Amino acid sequence: MWSADRSESAVAALERTAAPPSSVPPTIDVIIPTHGGWELTASCLRHLAAQTARCRVIVTDDRSPDDTVARVTAEFPEVTVVELPENRGFAAACNRGIREGEGDVVVLLNNDVDADPDLLAELAAPFGDPAVGSAAALVLRPDGLIDSVGLCADVTLAGFPRLQGLPATAATRADPELLGPAGAVAAYRRSALDDVGPLDEGLFMYQEDVDLALRLRSAGWSCAVAAGARAVHRGSATVGRRSALQRRRAGFARGYLLRRYAIARSRLAARVLVTEAAVVLGDLLISRDAAALQGRLAGWHAARGRPRRAVPAAGIDRRIGLRDSLRLRRLDYAVAAPEGRP
Repeated sequence: MWSADRSESAVAALERTAAPPSSVPPTIDVIIPTHGGWELTASCLRHLAAQTARCRVIVTDDRSPDDTVARVTAEFPEVTVVELPENRGFAAACNRGIREGEGDVVVLLNNDVDADPDLLAELAAPFGDPAVGSAAALVLRPDGLIDSVGLCADVTLAGFPRLQGLPATAATRADPELLGPAGAVAAYRRSALDDVGPLDEGLFMYQEDVDLALRLRSAGWSCAVAAGARAVHRGSATVGRRSALQRRRAGFARGYLLRRYAIARSRLAARVLVTEAAVVLGDLLISRDAAALQGRLAGWHAARGRPRRAVPAAGIDRRIGLRDSLRLRRLDYAVAAPEGRP
């Protein structure tokens, strides 16, 4: 259970840092949440079957509107399938899959991701360091440019895919500062998840990876980049590129996190107001609807009465200024074509 006691977190972090590295290969669970998109899922599973590292694959079906469950069962009998009785969202589907497994390392994988054969072996390697709670992969777009190398966040906790749009050779850059793994391909130490708790199911879709990264950092866990762990994020139209649903749900997540972390009531309130107003106004002018605003208001309301979360000292890139933050938002908005998430 996650504790808000910073002194306990600091002691635990020191103990992890002092522990000797492990030479025993960890066991790996791969969790794939699905909601339709059978062809993408089939491709994802075929690539996992070619992995050089052993793993258990768990497909958590979030009430797919197609025959995904029947086809996974028939064509990939080695895969564990967990069916949810209703569409509960990305975070809930991931959490159900995590509970089904018991591997030392938990890899959350979008069903629209095709993994290189060494992806899991490379992703698992950083966990030999007992201080590492999560690991980020080099995720590429179909055009070969970077989709993400983990996440970065500015001081208002707006999260962005790191190094998005750059050539793959930039994957080892130290800047911007790494917060945690991006949700399309995200590896976690199971004991770290036990420490801070699962994904927040108050977030139906989007930014649950940012929230989990913040909580892991607050608890003293570090994140590593596994630049040799490569995958291609193919993307799809399940939610719809720039659709009102996508923008409303993304806005919900933003409003929810602003309240959970009390950013809008801090000394950063003015910056939050300026940036969120710019995003909402831009969305209104481009899309001619108020989906972004409606989502933010709904997320703010949904977070009412929930415990405040601590902002970590590490992982936040304070060099990302207002102008940079707006530029990163425009970039993410322009290139994201998610399968149920950014």
